[in-house]
Amino acid sequence: MSEAKKTSVYPEIKPGLTVRVHQKIKEKNTKGEEKERIQVFEGIVLCRKHRQQTGATITVRKISEGIGVERIFPLNSPLIAKIEVKKSAKVKQAKLGYLRTYKKRLKEINLK
Repeated sequence: MSEAKKTSVYPEIKPGLTVRVHQKIKEKNTKGEEKERIQVFEGIVLCRKHRQQTGATITVRKISEGIGVERIFPLNSPLIAKIEVKKSAKVKQAKLGYLRTYKKRLKEINLK
């Protein structure tokens, strides 16, 4: 019994990329009407977990007003509208947890 593997829509997302994640947010106003908007979260990808499986996630970190903010996004979620790749950095590790305390910047490489 082999399971059919679902491939992710975003296979090129890897640690070291600076990405903009467009997420759909549903809100209710004072009258009780539901409205949907797109919220953008821009930061560097620290890690990608679970490869191409349906439960694949990425951890994105940004600095907002001097405070580090991390969010975990499931790649196969219908709430993710799109993911844009802005920059790429040279990294030698698969998990970039050291960036939480690292003060220097990573070296950028050109996107093709």
